[in-house]
Amino acid sequence: MNNSINKKVGRAAAWSSVTELMAKLISPIVNIFLARLLLPEAFGIVATITMVTSFAEVFTDAGFQKYIIQHEFKDENELNESTNVAFWTNLGISIFACLVIFVFRDRIAILVGNSGLGISISIASLLIVFHAFSSIQMARYKRELDFKTLFFVRIGTSLIPLVITIPLAIVLRNYWALIIGNFATQGFNAFVLTVKSKWKIKFFYNFSLFKQMFSFSVWTLLESISIWLTSNIDIFLISKYLDEHYLGLYKTSMATINSYMGLITAALTPVLFSTLSRYQNDDKQFKSTYYTFQKLTSVLVVPMGIGIFIFSDLVTLILLGENWMEASGFIGWWGLTSAFTIIFSHFSSEVIRSKGKPLISFIIQVIHILVLMPVLIMFKDSGFRTLYIVRSLLRVELILSAIIVLCVIFKFNLRKIFVNIIPAMFSAIIMAVVGYCVRGIFDNIIWQFASIFICVIVYFVILLGCFPKLRRELLETEYAKKIVKIFNRR
Repeated sequence: MNNSINKKVGRAAAWSSVTELMAKLISPIVNIFLARLLLPEAFGIVATITMVTSFAEVFTDAGFQKYIIQHEFKDENELNESTNVAFWTNLGISIFACLVIFVFRDRIAILVGNSGLGISISIASLLIVFHAFSSIQMARYKRELDFKTLFFVRIGTSLIPLVITIPLAIVLRNYWALIIGNFATQGFNAFVLTVKSKWKIKFFYNFSLFKQMFSFSVWTLLESISIWLTSNIDIFLISKYLDEHYLGLYKTSMATINSYMGLITAALTPVLFSTLSRYQNDDKQFKSTYYTFQKLTSVLVVPMGIGIFIFSDLVTLILLGENWMEASGFIGWWGLTSAFTIIFSHFSSEVIRSKGKPLISFIIQVIHILVLMPVLIMFKDSGFRTLYIVRSLLRVELILSAIIVLCVIFKFNLRKIFVNIIPAMFSAIIMAVVGYCVRGIFDNIIWQFASIFICVIVYFVILLGCFPKLRRELLETEYAKKIVKIFNRR
């Protein structure tokens, strides 16, 4: 059984990694063009609209996606029936959410700090219906660890901005290019996932089954709401107290870094959750899987985060352009804190979810919100720079909460958690010292690129030279072998 799961995990990790690698190679090209075609204000408007629609999407999912992935069904028929109930529930809630947003569109626009966005918000709310079509389909693929199919879908959705959003941005020069591009992406995603799925939609509904699923998912729903609040409360406050320009700088900087760090995490997190869910009753394999993912991920995200902090001006200039240089400081701080948030907090969330303990995650998020809100309000008049530094440092509280939960509730080894990242931290610190020393030798962009190359060489020489055990683990891991095989076949 373990060998079978390990093979599936290897294939899933490989396909997921290749998927995100390809998607993230396309995404920077899109962002580079869009950031130069549209002003920060356009991104600020879309950030406000997305805040509203993403809140509605929390309810349309209702936690059923996680139920489909995680729950142990007695047979295929029960799985299909539960999938139908989840789909029709999501679709019904999404249509209801669209109607509510349409009726109260002007009040919602005023609430989020932009009274002229009523019509735009109501039109964009139709994206919620597209999300309802793809959400449950996605769960079925993830449950079966079928990331090969998701690879082709993800690549297709990544290419749509190139052929639709960018041409529209050239013509329209406003935020509607981004919204229309989102419609095209979500529509493609929903259509392909539905057509290629082995499970087909049927007119089946069972209220007793819904009650069972909802009782399982209610805390997951509350957890999702709390995560939405954590992710968007700062967007709401900035939209209220600062203008669209700073909101665009703030949201786009955050999204840009999340996208690049997601090159690693988006490939591994779905596989980690699915694998941990399969091992949830095998404590030894469960913890071993977590430690392995944490260690291998730290090797990549720690130097990425520190590198972004050191070369934040160059990163901003390349990815966003001269109009966005005011955000370079935030890009640096967010990149640095993202590295540690991923390896300590994000992965611990997958442990909590896979164990079916959403109440714990909900409590963690509520505590973070109770810390986040008053502190941000306290510094709301201190300027954009102070606000983004404070927001970045507040992630430390989230990290501490996650570590406490892992060690106290799930009995993880605190020493093992920190020892896991020593190779990456040691190598990255030496890299950082070298980077600070060499980047200022010459004041030109060519030398900045050369400095980055020097840092990469220094990091991997230290890492692979000083930690031979980790070197063997990296070369012998099943995930690396599968990725190499996939590339060799292409």
